[in-house]
Amino acid sequence: MSYLGIVNLISFILFFLLGAIMAHFALFAVVGIFKRTTYPRTEKINKFGIIIPARNEESVVAGLIDSVRKNNYPQDKLQIFVIAHNCTDRTAEIARAHGATVYEYSNPKENTMGYAFKYLFSCIERDYGTQTFDGFFLFNADNILDANYIARMNDAFEHYGREAVITSFRNSKNFGSNLISGLYGMYFAVGCRLESRGRTALGCSTRVQGTGYLINSKVVAKGWPYVSLTEDWEFTADQILFDNNIRFCDDAVFYDEQPTSIRIMWRQRVRWSRGHLLVFYARFKDLFSSLFKKKTKHRVSLYDITAFILPSSLILIVIQILQLVLLLMAPLIDSSVTLHDVFIGNSANLFTSMGLLFIWAKSAILSFAVMLLTAIVVFIIERKRIKGVSFGRKVLIALMWPVFLFIQLPIDVQAFFSRNLGWKPIPHSDQTTFEHVNPAAEEAAQS
Repeated sequence: MSYLGIVNLISFILFFLLGAIMAHFALFAVVGIFKRTTYPRTEKINKFGIIIPARNEESVVAGLIDSVRKNNYPQDKLQIFVIAHNCTDRTAEIARAHGATVYEYSNPKENTMGYAFKYLFSCIERDYGTQTFDGFFLFNADNILDANYIARMNDAFEHYGREAVITSFRNSKNFGSNLISGLYGMYFAVGCRLESRGRTALGCSTRVQGTGYLINSKVVAKGWPYVSLTEDWEFTADQILFDNNIRFCDDAVFYDEQPTSIRIMWRQRVRWSRGHLLVFYARFKDLFSSLFKKKTKHRVSLYDITAFILPSSLILIVIQILQLVLLLMAPLIDSSVTLHDVFIGNSANLFTSMGLLFIWAKSAILSFAVMLLTAIVVFIIERKRIKGVSFGRKVLIALMWPVFLFIQLPIDVQAFFSRNLGWKPIPHSDQTTFEHVNPAAEEAAQS
């Protein structure tokens, strides 16, 4: 076999191995399209603490508090806690006026959301005792809840004997505001429908996506230890590492405000990516070694999260750079090979008939088509939940969805070299209310 053939064969094997590691995600997606896990209604009414971290959220925090108060769940079983974290506005004042128990905490050096959780849970333990609650809901201040959100999460919580972490469907308040918010909305819809739903249907632990999840109070019996840039990733990795299940409740829907500018989008995704890398550095060794321990119970879930925290885009870039370097050396090793053969190709044999540019272009086109089809499918199967988006906007979102995913490559590269990103607040101003996302509740109130 020629030098070019050897290089391309090695590259093919590396790409194939990377794809094989991630192949099970396709199974989750297919199952998520067709199968849905439902939970029987329970008569058990658990007592929950509602955890709301807020950093200069005076324009939206009241909306979340009101949506909790208007939920179809006994209010004497709910207590709302707001942690006004490094605030310089009226967040604490407004939250108190709407009936929340508010704690204020300022420390510029501790500026991630995890530190807000850590401080708040220490206050709850001191003043109430965390174990006086059956569980805690963790939200962001800009969230709005469906009218039956807490009841449906309680059903799932009881179904798993109050032992599993329960996460929920993350919809968007401003899906149709502009292209950026629409792409974010698609991102979370894909994550819920094609990842979490399939995982739960197959009995595999899923992951929490930032907010909108319920934990047993035992999880925070010794406090909240997750303070990295992406505490949700860190939390997910540890729960699965410790053989704790994370399940998805498709019937529980909450609404989140998405960024609407490229600048905010890029900054946030770099932070997510950096946090992802930090979790990889901190947890990969333990996760990987646990795959081979006899006492490991949820091996499939463990494999899944181990594969998920891999910096796959950076690995892909390294493989492509290695392939390029080796191919550029071809004329030096084999005088009969030219750069034209390397980049454009010839018909000499199976491995050299296609040049590097042709192979990369073919892969990019195929990836684009798959991603485009994914967006179209999600718009169809989630048409009842994706509202306020015109047909033209849906077409544009679907066409740009592959681009939204492709730019993860430069984002991951920037994140790899970034340091001290911190938790910078995302501006929230959308005034969607409980009545907007629950029109039936508004009609009932008017009647």
